Amino acid sequence: MKQRKIIHVDADAFYVSVEELDNPSLKGKPVVVGHDGPRGVVSTANYVARQYGIHSAQPIAVAHRLCSKLIVVEPHFSRYKEMSRRMHDIFHEYTDIVEPLSLDEAYLDVTDNKPGMEMAVDIAREIKQKIREATGLTVSAGVSYCKFLAKVASDFRKPDGLCTVHPQKALEFIDNLKVEQFWGVGEKTAQHLHDMGVYSGRQLRNLTLEQLTTQFGKMGKVFYDFARGIDDRPVITQWIRKSVGCERTYVNDLTKQDDMLAELDVLADELEARLTRNSFKGRTLVLKVKFSDFKQITHSITGNELVESKNQIMSMARQLLDEVDFQQRPVRLLGITVTNPAEEDFRRGPIQLYIEWPPYPDEIIQS
Repeated sequence: MKQRKIIHVDADAFYVSVEELDNPSLKGKPVVVGHDGPRGVVSTANYVARQYGIHSAQPIAVAHRLCSKLIVVEPHFSRYKEMSRRMHDIFHEYTDIVEPLSLDEAYLDVTDNKPGMEMAVDIAREIKQKIREATGLTVSAGVSYCKFLAKVASDFRKPDGLCTVHPQKALEFIDNLKVEQFWGVGEKTAQHLHDMGVYSGRQLRNLTLEQLTTQFGKMGKVFYDFARGIDDRPVITQWIRKSVGCERTYVNDLTKQDDMLAELDVLADELEARLTRNSFKGRTLVLKVKFSDFKQITHSITGNELVESKNQIMSMARQLLDEVDFQQRPVRLLGITVTNPAEEDFRRGPIQLYIEWPPYPDEIIQS
C-alpha cells in the first residue's frame, strides 16, 4: 500500500500578520487583533505580544495588564478572507484533496499530486514560498504520513517553520512530545493524565488500551493509537452540516427574564436567516446560557416537525428558558442552535465554508 503524504499548513499569527502587512508601522510592536472593549477577547496575538504571556481567547483587559504598550486592532474579516482565498488557490495547484480547518489552516493529501512531485517536503517548501510571494505572509508546514503528526510538526518550528516526521522516526518523535501536544488533549484531560503520572508520549504509550478506555472512553482508543503513530483519518473534502446556530455575549449582564426573551427574539431573527441561507432544517433546538461566573449550561428540546421559522424557534426557546435555574446569577451569553436534521436533509458537497474562531463581529456584541 502506498505510503500517504500529508501536509498541514498553518499561517503564522494570521490575522495580525495581515494587519502588519497593511500597516507596516505595527511591526516589532506588541499587537493583537480583537475588540478593545470590556468583554473583548484576543483573537490573534503576534509573537512580540506572546512574549508577555498574551495568547488567543484571553480577555483583552488581561492582555492590557500584561503589556501596557499593547496595540489592539479591530478585525477586518473581508481582508482575511481575501488572503485565505489566495492561499487556498495555491493549495489547489498541488492537490484537490484539501481539508480547510480555518481561514489560515488546512490539511493537504499530496500522495498523488498534480505536479507529480516525489517528495512531500518539496511541495511544502514550494507552497511556503508561493504564499510568501503572493501574499507577503509566512506559513509553517508539517509533513508526515498522517494528520496527527503533520499537525504537530507544523507547530514544531513556528514561525516560518518546516518540519518533517519520517515514518521510521515517528515513535522517537512521539516519545518526546508532551501529552498537551496530542490532538484531543485539553487542559482537563492533560491534568487527568498528569495525575496518572503521564507527561510524555513515551509514558502514554506505556498505558494499555484497557487503561485508557477506562479513563477516557472512546478517546482512550484515539490516544492509544496516536501514541503508536497510528492515525488513519482521511483528509476530508466533503462535509455534512449538522447544525446552524448563533450566540451573543453582552457587555451588560442580563438579569431579567423579559430582557432575555427580547434578546432571544433578536437571535431567532438571525437564526432564521442563517437556516434559510444554508437550506438547513433540524428537529432539535439547543439553548446555551453562560453566566457571569463563566459557568455554562445547555438545554434542548426536540419536536416532531423540522424547525425552520422564527415562530418555531421562539416557541421552543421560551420553553427552554423556563427550564433554566438562574439562582440569581446574571447571564453574560445566550445562544441558540438548530441541530438533529433528518437524514435526507444532510447536505454533502465540496467544502465552501471555513470554520472561523473567534466568530465574526456580528456574532458577539462587545460594545
